[in-house]
Amino acid sequence: MRLEKDSMGEMEVPDEALFGASTQRAVLNFPISGRPMPTAFIHALGTVKWACAAANESLGRLSAEKASLIKTAALEVEDGRHDSDFPVDVFQTGSGTSSNMNINEVVSNLAAQSSGNPIGAKEPIHPNDDVNLGQSSNDIIPTVLHVSVVLALRDKLLPALNHLGEALEAKSEEFSEVIKIGRTHLMDATPLTLGQEFSGYAAQLRKSEARAQRAIDCLLELAIGGTAVGTGINTHPEFGASVCANLADKTGLGFREADNHFEAQGARDDCVEAAGHLTAIAASLTKVANDIRLLGSGPRSGITEISLPSTQPGSSIMPGKVNPVMSEMLVQVCIYVQGLSQSVSICGRDGHFELNVTLPLIAHCLHESIECLANGARTFADRCVVGIEANETRCRELVERSLMLVTALNPHIGYDNAAKVAKQAFAEGKTLKEVVLELGLLDEPTLNAALDPLTMVKPS
Repeated sequence: MRLEKDSMGEMEVPDEALFGASTQRAVLNFPISGRPMPTAFIHALGTVKWACAAANESLGRLSAEKASLIKTAALEVEDGRHDSDFPVDVFQTGSGTSSNMNINEVVSNLAAQSSGNPIGAKEPIHPNDDVNLGQSSNDIIPTVLHVSVVLALRDKLLPALNHLGEALEAKSEEFSEVIKIGRTHLMDATPLTLGQEFSGYAAQLRKSEARAQRAIDCLLELAIGGTAVGTGINTHPEFGASVCANLADKTGLGFREADNHFEAQGARDDCVEAAGHLTAIAASLTKVANDIRLLGSGPRSGITEISLPSTQPGSSIMPGKVNPVMSEMLVQVCIYVQGLSQSVSICGRDGHFELNVTLPLIAHCLHESIECLANGARTFADRCVVGIEANETRCRELVERSLMLVTALNPHIGYDNAAKVAKQAFAEGKTLKEVVLELGLLDEPTLNAALDPLTMVKPS
């Protein structure tokens, strides 16, 4: 152990650690979950500190030499080279001050190492005076929260949703000529094609992509420049705009300084909105996953209109049983995400005065949601959707047995007669055709044309 000092006094820190006394205090103070802050959040801490150093240099507040040391170290953090030096628990100070000091100390010590100074020397870069110049945890952490979530949405969730959407679109095309019975209220309805049904699922994914993009859009405003309470005390008036410009240039995203810094630090409504979009995406994926497992239910006592790929044995006692495990996985992911999103909503509601103090938990919930949704959607596409096969014989059988084809007779014999035909056919175990001909309601050629399922899925 080495002995370091901070504003509260001396603290023993592990010799090999790049963090310092403030971080070690947090490690000891918050032995709660054993879960550190999300790695995507840590990497974005490096990105934001890089942008801050570049802004301070351009504004003449930091020498080129100091700025270079900070930027080099910050980019190492961004690259994930020092993840193990960010041990602070998610359940920490609600402002995320411990995480901000964690990055400040790590960058300071990396600069010390590269300059030939011992770890903990705070030379030539001081964690507060240099790394944190013009900043407060109260504007840094909300900024990192937005930047990290936006990057995760763009780089993880959007590609995964697109991947699943493409897989569903391919199945829609493959199944375009497979006529099957529709179902509303879980009861037989008029026919459609299996391809049309899957086109609806594909459209849900395209709308989910649009929702993920709207989540990105609502998080592009950044709190940086507000410092302690939104007034911008101790920072250059152009600092916030400069940092945002640096981040926009680096990421290719439209980050901009908040219109109102008091809202940007006191409220987390934008995060609540993003969580709402994730909730909608989870609801959409649940519907798709549930429909697919129901369509594949059986194999002899269920619907069995499609066959799902076999991925693993389904029972420890029933030999040969195979379950729709990929649908079950995705449904559980979506339930989890909706719970996490509700936590974000409550976090946003419980902000008080000039600072919301649930920032680490919001970061955890949003990143966990994005990670699980992205992995779940991609796995579902690869291990379920691409291997789905249509059971055309079963689809045809159910169409031929359905009484709801009677709907097509409405224009010919009227609703009341059609209802009479359906009820009589059901009661007597006859086909619609048999009953219509018995009652003399239509001649056979007209009846055959009216009951052709193809005309019902592609009406003129």
